[in-house]
Amino acid sequence: MKKYFITHCLAFIIACFGSTAFAEIKVGAIFDLTGGLNIYGIQQNRALELAVESINAQGGVLNEPVKVISYDAQSELRKYTQYANTAVLRDGITAMFAGLTSSSREAMRPIFRKANLPYFYSSLYEGGACDKQLFVTGASASQQLEPLIKWSIEKYGPKMYIMAPDYNFGTISAHWIHEYAKKYGGKVVGEEFLALTVTDYSPTIQKIQQSKPDFVVALPVGSNQTGFLEQFAAAGLKKNIGVVSSNYGSGNQQVVLSPAAGKGIIASDAYFMSVDTAENNTLVKMWNKKYGDDTPIVSGAVNVWNAVHAWAAAVEKAGKTDAKAVIAALESGDISFDAPNGRVSMEAGSHHMRQNIYIVEGDANHKFKVVEVFENAAPTYENQVCDLVKNPKLAESFTP
Repeated sequence: MKKYFITHCLAFIIACFGSTAFAEIKVGAIFDLTGGLNIYGIQQNRALELAVESINAQGGVLNEPVKVISYDAQSELRKYTQYANTAVLRDGITAMFAGLTSSSREAMRPIFRKANLPYFYSSLYEGGACDKQLFVTGASASQQLEPLIKWSIEKYGPKMYIMAPDYNFGTISAHWIHEYAKKYGGKVVGEEFLALTVTDYSPTIQKIQQSKPDFVVALPVGSNQTGFLEQFAAAGLKKNIGVVSSNYGSGNQQVVLSPAAGKGIIASDAYFMSVDTAENNTLVKMWNKKYGDDTPIVSGAVNVWNAVHAWAAAVEKAGKTDAKAVIAALESGDISFDAPNGRVSMEAGSHHMRQNIYIVEGDANHKFKVVEVFENAAPTYENQVCDLVKNPKLAESFTP
């Protein structure tokens, strides 16, 4: 009798109020919440949660709440494909926000393409990814490196030494450094690509001393970068040689670096916590209130924040969560808004974000000060090679 009563009560509620009263829009998130990459993944996931909370507080999307289905990739590549398939086949998500490394993006991209699911990749990277279902909100190498190399040549002089990791991010970034060196009257006097396992940079430092560059473009990742910068400073080279990077600070390397090593290092990216905008001040207050954490917000987190808001704006424009309609809205040229890092716009053809690029300088207090802003920087290379409006079947990672 009790079971009969409950069943008929539920039926009555649905009949009176409609099943849509319980509707929600599901989105997926796959980030590295544990493992070696969690310094990035935790912040990316936090930004996603905060963005969704802020959207839901304003009535949700299409007057429906957004629900996040979250997975921990555990800094393992195989977990990305496992959870990507689970999200598509089991959980009924309408969009995916996932990945840090290019390898994780490339592992998942075919899955979301086959499922025709909008996939947002929110990390700085070497550039060139082109796919109808893929939308990139992090800065590409062509956005970051051109202003950085131009600024560095003017600041330090024309001679530069490239020190980078021996995989796509490092080798493709090095290509762009050569291109922009030529464009702005610079010269690469040496370059070296090192395995991620290297911890002793004495041979590299000796080569830099022999090459006598005006500045070093230092692109190691994670602990490799902090190790190199500490050893470079200990060798006394900072007195005469500048150090610049397009990925320093992206994982809060400045927090663990000694003041002597961190002071004066130049970095470029689409966001740093010291950016002074009303939207950034609001985000920082929300972040501190929710997480109570003194750890600076990294660019990858804001890239995710922007991705969620770009998706929400596209769904509102489309009037539905249908993938074809949402992708068309993202390609309309109308997805533009004031973000924490300034005005951002989704490029219709390349599916990359046009946004400000900031040149910053590290101080002795583990912080950055903005020294120059390159406003509304376009993803120039991606716009040249990737036009998904004209060629919707393109699915390629272009390399220069």
